[in-house]
Amino acid sequence: MPSALHVATTGSDSWEGSPERPLRTINRAAELARAGDTVTVHAGVYREWVRPRRGGLSDRRRITYQAAPGENVVITGSEQVTGWEPVEGTVWSASVPNALFGSFNPFAEPVDGDWLVHAAKDAPRKHLGDVYLNGKSFYEVLTLGEVSDPPRRTEALDQWTELPDHVRDPERTRYVWYAEVGADSTTIWANFQGADPRDELVEINVRRSVFYPTEHHLNYITVRGFELAQAACPWVPPTADQPGLIGPNWAKGWIIEDNDIHDAKCSAIAIGKEASTGHNFATSRGDKPGYQYQLESVFSARQIGWDAEHIGSHVIRRNTIHDCGQNAIVGHLGCVFSTIEDNHIFNIALKREFYGYEIGGIKLHAPIDVVIRHNRIHDCTLGTWLDWQAQGVRVTRNVFYNNNRDLFVEVSHGPYLVDHNVLGSAVSFESFSQGGAFVNNLLCGTLQWRPVMDRPTPYHVPHSTEVAGYAQIYGADDRYVGNVFLGGDVDRAYAPGARFRGAPGHGLEIFQGHPTTFDEYLELIEQQSNDHGEHERFPGVKQPVYTRGNVYAAGARPSDREPDATVLDGTAEVVIEEEGDEVYLRAQLPEGFDDARVGVVTGRDLERVRFVDAEFEERDGSPAVIDRDLTGVRKEDGQQYPAGPLTALHAGATRIRVW
Repeated sequence: MPSALHVATTGSDSWEGSPERPLRTINRAAELARAGDTVTVHAGVYREWVRPRRGGLSDRRRITYQAAPGENVVITGSEQVTGWEPVEGTVWSASVPNALFGSFNPFAEPVDGDWLVHAAKDAPRKHLGDVYLNGKSFYEVLTLGEVSDPPRRTEALDQWTELPDHVRDPERTRYVWYAEVGADSTTIWANFQGADPRDELVEINVRRSVFYPTEHHLNYITVRGFELAQAACPWVPPTADQPGLIGPNWAKGWIIEDNDIHDAKCSAIAIGKEASTGHNFATSRGDKPGYQYQLESVFSARQIGWDAEHIGSHVIRRNTIHDCGQNAIVGHLGCVFSTIEDNHIFNIALKREFYGYEIGGIKLHAPIDVVIRHNRIHDCTLGTWLDWQAQGVRVTRNVFYNNNRDLFVEVSHGPYLVDHNVLGSAVSFESFSQGGAFVNNLLCGTLQWRPVMDRPTPYHVPHSTEVAGYAQIYGADDRYVGNVFLGGDVDRAYAPGARFRGAPGHGLEIFQGHPTTFDEYLELIEQQSNDHGEHERFPGVKQPVYTRGNVYAAGARPSDREPDATVLDGTAEVVIEEEGDEVYLRAQLPEGFDDARVGVVTGRDLERVRFVDAEFEERDGSPAVIDRDLTGVRKEDGQQYPAGPLTALHAGATRIRVW
């Protein structure tokens, strides 16, 4: 029979775990829990790395770890530090015995790995350690002298190539720390800017993770209702082991729901790769580019059982995830067939202590058949980044705003579907991919696309991890149906003097000269056949862009080949407004908007993707159903609706709650 185990700060690990005689640690409960059991943790702070020993046996025979209803349960990777001594001015120091860290001292572990960018090869590295004053994290400086008079940083030390990176809270950058690791102890100097650390809660992160198994294939575990915080988790590129503050390791069927997750040094929820398929080889060996090692990892994963029966199918829902250095949710390979819904993600990578090419609110590689649904994603360096093998993935009914960039899809062949979203930032969408479908979205910022001819990437048998082939990215082969595009100022979206690889624009004017039907594309290919060989004729012909029913306002423009574009003059403005936990879309749209209406779109209405030779489908292979607006209103087949993500949107002034 399934049992119920209880844990409380007043308990003892020598007790049996009943409500009257609870256990003291969650790890002791993890030693005892079997499939079907529930571990209920009562109010308090638990300073431990929970390492499940077993998993469940099926979706109905899970092991569930939950906070007691209505009780605040904190599981943290930090330890409190006392014994601070004044040094000079607002600087204090404390010495911590290395025994506190065990075999992993984050103050000795650098932030390093593949795809991380350093100012110079031999430049000093930041570390995984961190200091917290009443829950707020500090900034690391690289010399002891900088602790006394830290600069007020307004911009990142390492900036994106094309985007201005401003620090969210410049005053907070003056709370700094520096550490020296000795044989027996670690000494930390910190500038508390006038606070007395003897009277406040001061913590340092000690543990790599907070809830993360060390073994593979511990399946069907639920983690519910906790505050999970302050882990010294490492940089997690797609070519390395990807541990996070919490995650399943290499497993299937976890549910992570209703948690408040914050202050991961790098990534909060990790549903990605494991080390045997490659671990930072591009950095440690230096003999091949990271791209090649990433390609090899796909085939290595197949050899150890990367398939729907053993890996992925996780559910991440109703979590609040914030204040993390790299990602809120990350995964390569292990994320397949998962669902990410109803999460609130914000303040990701805005401390800007380090820089690399794997940063975003949600950053997934090989997100095969992943559903990203009804999330609120704002104030992130990049909202969502889908990279490699974005096949069968669906981004639907999300609200993006106040990000440096909202959505980026890179070196993927599709089919991928983006529908009924608000992309409200100055940069709405960047595509270094092909084979996408955009249906009923509101895009308030720029769009940009480019081919990628030097990185052929895999594509798969539909709804499978089986590799069907691989190819370079020609770009386009995209579908745009019933979207609303707004114009704006490109200089507001990009830094002055930015190096564009394919000029950005507002609306589909970026696709000038593309054919609009597949037959037209074939005719152009045939015209090339007399002058080019079999292989050379394809790169010179632009792939089709299929467009219909789109609306353009505030200076946004259609492509020169779009047959039925609605271009509106007059005032057009969209503002995202926060009121407490609620979010509203306030719009002013010109007359004529109500005349541009579209019917319900299904997978049957979307042209087949060329390279993968695949349709837009649900996970079970049936045609994609695209009949819910952003707020959940169902659209009836045969009826006509406004363009964009909201059935209630109309000409003139509207204000609609979207979260």
